[in-house]
Amino acid sequence: MPVNILMPALSPTMTEGTLAKWLKKEGDMVKAGEVIAEIETDKATMEVEAVDEGKLAKILISGGTANVAVNTPIAVLLEDGEDASALSAAPVPSPQPSPEGRGSQVAQAEKPAQQSTLHPLPAGEGRGEGSRDRVFASPLARRIADQKGLDLKSVKGTGPHGRIVKSDVENAKAGTPSAAPKSVPTSSGPDAKQLADMLGMEYTELPNNNIKKVTARRLTEAKQTIPHFYLSVDCVLDNLMAARVAMNDAADGAYKLSVNDFIIKANAMALKAYPPANTSWTDDAVLQYKHADISVAVATPNGLITPIIKAAETKSISEISTEMKDLAKRAKEGKLKPVEFQGGTFSISNLGMFGVSNFQAIVNPPQSCIMAVGAGEQRVVVENGQMVIRTVMTVTLSTDHRSVDGAVGAEFLQHFKKFIENPVLMLA
Repeated sequence: MPVNILMPALSPTMTEGTLAKWLKKEGDMVKAGEVIAEIETDKATMEVEAVDEGKLAKILISGGTANVAVNTPIAVLLEDGEDASALSAAPVPSPQPSPEGRGSQVAQAEKPAQQSTLHPLPAGEGRGEGSRDRVFASPLARRIADQKGLDLKSVKGTGPHGRIVKSDVENAKAGTPSAAPKSVPTSSGPDAKQLADMLGMEYTELPNNNIKKVTARRLTEAKQTIPHFYLSVDCVLDNLMAARVAMNDAADGAYKLSVNDFIIKANAMALKAYPPANTSWTDDAVLQYKHADISVAVATPNGLITPIIKAAETKSISEISTEMKDLAKRAKEGKLKPVEFQGGTFSISNLGMFGVSNFQAIVNPPQSCIMAVGAGEQRVVVENGQMVIRTVMTVTLSTDHRSVDGAVGAEFLQHFKKFIENPVLMLA
């Protein structure tokens, strides 16, 4: 019986993605476990493996298609002994809720739909609404309607089964304003593009990819809904710098430690020593984590991503260094697995290498803390009544004040300062 290949859910939060490209073409034989396509999620481009084997008989969604909902049929696979005539009898699955922990697999349909032809159904249609109030529209049509101030109930759909598609809202006239997006504030004035066009300002449009769109939405939500609180402390790095040189010399090329490796370890040790800062807020309870899973912000060509050093308190600085180099490399290549960048209990954003001395980062929910790390600079400090020159680094802790208030944040920074200024304590 023909097998319907569905758009996979590559993470628990994924509802749609871009089918970047097919690595197989119609007529090719496919083996179980073979990579057949690349899917662009909100954080990376993932290789997708087949779970069945047979002939790729028909590609339903072409490469480069954006906003493909999870569980939408994207291709049909014929098993051994079947020919093209079996396609007419192929069942069409109805979209199901994204299963947790699916991983990077292409799922086989479990339920046949009533229709005999394949029609991609966008995720979230009619969710939480009565049948009489449902508005069937593609995600792209919904976004355009929001931008134009259209009430989708007044738009007639020309898509399959009356679904509202992009052309319907583009050709419709603005009527009753639709609800503003929950995560993006509206503005009474023109947006940047409207203003530039109005004033004849020249510009080049650089389209936003999924990573940048999702990052923008989540940071906006974080800044709007989380009560941020900021605490800064100066750390003297002279002992750390000396230890780093000695350890790298002793390694004889086996590894090369960076200052950031020590910062990751110091935060992990501080969280182990002071668990109240290793938390997340929920309405029912504050979750206090057992391990320090440190998310580290990495700049990639597609935007920021935060690979995770898990249980960092249990790893040596050299182990952290090796693991971080591997994660950063694969992050920039878009080859991280969802489990490698989703989750985490604490984040670090380091701009010291760019000469930035001090900044405040936005909390990465559902985490409660993110540390903004500035550059190590030579400064005049007073020790025992004498002015001396030391290498000093300023770090700023941004916290979710609901779960990590000022006192808890200050206590945590004292532990961090102790470890970063006395690196020998991290080697025990």
